[in-house]
Amino acid sequence: MTSATAEPLVRAIEPAQFRQLLGCFPTGVAVITTRAADGSPVGLTCNSFSSVSLEPPLVLFSLRKQSSLRAAFAAGRGFAIHILSQDQDALSGRFASSKIADKFEGVRWHSGALGLPVLDDCLASFECSSYACHEAGDHDVLIGEVRHMGGGGSDHALVFYRGAYMVLAESLRKLVVQGQLDQAGIDEAYRTLYGTLLRLACERASEAEVDAIEAAVDAIEQHPDTAPLAERIASASRFFAAIAMAGHNAALLLMAQTMGTVLRERMTHVLSVRPRPDLYPIRRRIVQQLRARDADRAAAALDELITTLRSGA
Repeated sequence: MTSATAEPLVRAIEPAQFRQLLGCFPTGVAVITTRAADGSPVGLTCNSFSSVSLEPPLVLFSLRKQSSLRAAFAAGRGFAIHILSQDQDALSGRFASSKIADKFEGVRWHSGALGLPVLDDCLASFECSSYACHEAGDHDVLIGEVRHMGGGGSDHALVFYRGAYMVLAESLRKLVVQGQLDQAGIDEAYRTLYGTLLRLACERASEAEVDAIEAAVDAIEQHPDTAPLAERIASASRFFAAIAMAGHNAALLLMAQTMGTVLRERMTHVLSVRPRPDLYPIRRRIVQQLRARDADRAAAALDELITTLRSGA
């Protein structure tokens, strides 16, 4: 008689950590365009572009099902993919913004060989006819067959890495390693940025998003004293990333992702990272005040967290 082998315990995937770890893989930045039902040009920024096949020449990108342009891409006969250069970060931000109604206003473009809107001066462009569309979780995967292409400039590509453009991330890393970012300035930035995000989260966060913040706190407290540095860094980053997501402000989220880069580099190269059980109740208080929707006390608890962290460093 043999005993049944117990199934290994598999923890649920946390969306915030999943997003953070995906950010470890640098990706290019592309703008995808098509035409709406009335013929007007529309487009969005995307970093999920990938090649699929050489024969026939196929490429794909992933589109959120909640995207306002889902219907336009589903009904369109094709789409154009544009690879951006380093100096086109403003163009990337324009097509990523939900606040700009007409993304093409003031942007140089022309009608391409397939009648699709093609942006001028990009590193490369691929005009595609629709080949297939597959539902995949909360995204659609759109596959296109390349019918026409152009570009091939000598500039460097715009690259996204760990929540920031690669050039910015590398600049921050150098500043941190060289000690050119002073502690007082960083603490002031954290108090201002995350204090604001906590106030917004008290108004806007769902219970599931507060649960994600609490789960990040749980993970920090569950680390044994011998936990590897990489795990401690990941847990601390997850805590602040969850707060940023709960604030529901795209501009502040981008700033928070940049500050996350600073945090990871400082914990890796500058700070002495060790168990700090004295911080556990303060993080718990932040979660409690979020659940109570008490913005002032949540921000005050964050201020106490930073002050206590520095006093015990």
